[in-house]
Amino acid sequence: MLASTVFLPRCNFRCPFCQNPDLVLHPERLETLTLAELDGFLEDREGWIEGVCITGGEPCLHGDLPSFCSEFKGRGLGVKLDTNGSFPEMLEELFAQDLVDFIAMDIKAPLEPGPYRLASGNEQPDLLDLVGRSIEAIKTSGISHEFRTTVVPLIHGPAEVAAIAEALGGGERLVLQNFSPKVTLDPRYSELRPFTGEDMDLMLREARRFVDDAVIRGAPQGFD
Repeated sequence: MLASTVFLPRCNFRCPFCQNPDLVLHPERLETLTLAELDGFLEDREGWIEGVCITGGEPCLHGDLPSFCSEFKGRGLGVKLDTNGSFPEMLEELFAQDLVDFIAMDIKAPLEPGPYRLASGNEQPDLLDLVGRSIEAIKTSGISHEFRTTVVPLIHGPAEVAAIAEALGGGERLVLQNFSPKVTLDPRYSELRPFTGEDMDLMLREARRFVDDAVIRGAPQGFD
């Protein structure tokens, strides 16, 4: 499906390896489009653009997300949503109103307090409960979906990937994405070397012990 991507500002996570630091920390520095400008863009491409991917930041931070999705659905466009899974009530509302056609949820780390705090930069006491609730809401929604983990040196390895996959269960899709050392929210992470292809293959094998539909997306990036 030929789709346009809309980036929404701000996030409640502070993942140290995040590659959209300005979108998270300083959205005022970035170009902003009005809804009218976005409508005009899509109208000019009517018959070409088939869907819209809504990403961030964290889109579910925005209380008017349902009406935003409805704008696209009203145009006959498919809607894909990217989320960190920390707002299950918003997901449930979107599902109930049939406003999302595909959802991709990031699982940052094994579902344990220490690893999740490290990977997400979020110390909310009930975070894992919210993430778990979102996972279940997505799995039972009947909506096409996938779960994704960006694997990062110092945070992930085969054991961590296996733990994530085991928590998901066998009937799900898990996408492993290799960390790329570009601009990162924590500048120290831009100095890390990404995993090699052999590293990724090993983690994929561990994931497939628990999730048959586990894949790697994106080739390993070089390190200059």
